[in-house]
Amino acid sequence: MVSVIIPTLDPGEELVATLAALVPAMVDEVVREVIIVDGGSSDRTEALADASGATFVRAPCGRGSQLATGARNARHPWLLFLHADTVLENGWHREVRAHIERARRDSTCTDGPQVDRVRNDAAMRAAVFRFALDDHGWRPRLIEHGVALRCRLAAMPYGDQGLLISRALYDEIGGFREMPLFEDVDIVRRLGRRRLALLGARAVTGARRYRDAGYTRRVLRNWWCLALYAAGRPIERIERIYHG
Repeated sequence: MVSVIIPTLDPGEELVATLAALVPAMVDEVVREVIIVDGGSSDRTEALADASGATFVRAPCGRGSQLATGARNARHPWLLFLHADTVLENGWHREVRAHIERARRDSTCTDGPQVDRVRNDAAMRAAVFRFALDDHGWRPRLIEHGVALRCRLAAMPYGDQGLLISRALYDEIGGFREMPLFEDVDIVRRLGRRRLALLGARAVTGARRYRDAGYTRRVLRNWWCLALYAAGRPIERIERIYHG
């Protein structure tokens, strides 16, 4: 049913929790394969992938390139792109199953030529999870509310909310572009609000990068980089700013 694709670059032990959250979905046969696409890690990523039964694939470093490589290697009709520091909360796979079943019912074509069936399949909506941070205090809660507002008003989720998408729709919009940054913004723009649903389950993302840089500084840097991207500035320059 679902191929899970996780890009990695020295994720450390955070990857363990991400993979552990997938186990109930594998038991219920919602997730049929996990593909870890590594951009050149020097830690235990390959060993963790092997121990978990995941497929380990190497790709040029860069999240867009790694996600695109994972999609090319996936064998199942639905794809779930997930960051290595994002843990899906209990019960998430039941919502994914329900979303896929609704999409199948909506796309059912009882008569008409086969081309109509393909067109209906390609119209199935993608989905993302609600955003959360694994930290305490008012700062992470404020960021969570800001993300929820952005999703509601601008239909602009980011990659740390995951992306569940049918292979048919993924191929129709051209998939992930091999960009070093903002590959998530790029693909969501091509999807558009009409083809994007918000699931109730949370994707709980590691807050380490916020704690390390400082919450205010990190948020301002993200906004500035997004503004530069929207203004058409060279992505290589934005990448240097983003990584500090």
